[in-house]
Amino acid sequence: MPTRMKEQKKFEWTSIILISLAHLVHDVFSSFFVPILPLLKAKMGLSNTGIGLLTVIQKTPALLNPLVGFVSDRLPMRIFIIAAPALTTIVMSLLGMAPNFAMLGILLFVAGLSGTFFHTPAPVMVKELAGENPGRGMSIFMLGGEGARAIGPLLITAAITWWTLEGTWRLIPFGLASSFVLFLAFRKRPIRERIKQKPTFSDIKATFKRLLPFFLVLAGFIFFRNIAKSTMTTFITIYLHDKGETLWFTNSALAVLQLAGAVGVMFSGTISDFIGKRKVLLIISIMTPILMGLLFVVEGYLLIAVMLLLGFFMLSPGPVLLSLVNSMDTKHPAFVNGVFMTLGFIISATTTLLIGMVSDRIGLELSFKLAAVLSLGAIPFVFMMTRGRTV
Repeated sequence: MPTRMKEQKKFEWTSIILISLAHLVHDVFSSFFVPILPLLKAKMGLSNTGIGLLTVIQKTPALLNPLVGFVSDRLPMRIFIIAAPALTTIVMSLLGMAPNFAMLGILLFVAGLSGTFFHTPAPVMVKELAGENPGRGMSIFMLGGEGARAIGPLLITAAITWWTLEGTWRLIPFGLASSFVLFLAFRKRPIRERIKQKPTFSDIKATFKRLLPFFLVLAGFIFFRNIAKSTMTTFITIYLHDKGETLWFTNSALAVLQLAGAVGVMFSGTISDFIGKRKVLLIISIMTPILMGLLFVVEGYLLIAVMLLLGFFMLSPGPVLLSLVNSMDTKHPAFVNGVFMTLGFIISATTTLLIGMVSDRIGLELSFKLAAVLSLGAIPFVFMMTRGRTV
C-alpha cells in the first residue's frame, strides 16, 4: 500500500509534457483571431465594439463549462484533449474566408466550443499527474498555451504573406496531423479512471454552494486583472496598426508580449509552491499597472523592455489560479474547474466588449491608460483570499 501511494504522488513528466504540447497545438490556432484583426477590420469595416462583440461570441460557449466539467467527471477526459485541436484548427484556419460578420461569428463560436471541451478537463488531468507539485504541473501546462500565443501571431502572419488572408485554410492539415499524433500518444493513457468518484446533480449543487464565497472573491480578482489583460492582448495590434505600423511589426509586438508571458507562467506556478499563491498574485497585481503605465512614457528599446516585463507579470497568474482552484477539497474537480473557466471566459468577454465600446468613444490610447489604473482593483481581492490550505 505505501508503495502504491508513493507511485500516485510521482510527478509524471512525460504525460504532463504531452498535455502541454496538446495545449500548444490547440492554442496556436485559437490565437489567430487577434493578429488578423487589422485586416478583418479593413475588409468588413468592423468597429472596436464589433470586435468586442465577436470576442463575446467566441467566449459564449464558456457558459457550458460547468456542464462540460460534469461530463468530464464521468467520461474519459483524453477524448476531448485529442479531438479539440483538430476542430479548432479547421474553423480558425477558415476565418480569412468568412464573407461577412455572421459567418465570422459562427466560426468563432465553434472555436470557442472546441476550446471549452479542451480547457475544462485538461488542468484536472495535469493535477492528477503532478503529485505533490501541482504548481509546477500547471506551469508546464500553461507554458504550452502562452507559448502558442507567441507562435500563433507569427505563424498566421507568415501564412498570410505566403497565401493571402483567404488562403490560410492551407494550415488545416498541420492541425489534423497534430490531433492524430495526440491520438497515438493518449489512446493507452487512461487518466480519468484514477478519479473514481462520479458526481450526481445533488453533489454538484452542494459543492457549488460550499465554494460560492471563494468563487466570488476569485471573480473580483479576475475582473480587474482582465481589464488590463484584455486591453493589451486584444487591441494592441489595432492600436499599433492605427499608428502606422506594419502587420509584421504589430504581430511581432504581440508575440513578444506573449513570449514573455510564456516565460512568466513557466516560473509563477513553481514559485507559488514555495512562497505561497497569494504572495505571487499580489506581486503580479502590483507590477502590472505600473508596467502598463510605463508604456506611454518610454520608447525605442526601453519600450521593448517594458513590453517584455509586462508580458512576464501580466500573463503569469494562470498556473497559480489553476493550481489554487484544482487544490480545493472536492470530489468533483472537473466541475469545479469548469466553474472557474466559466468565470474566466465570461469576465474576459465582458471586459473586452466594454473596452471596445469605451475605446470607440474616447480612443484606444486613453482606454489603455484607464485600464492600467482600473487594474489596481485586483489588489484588494488578493487580500480577501483566505489564508491556509488554498493559498
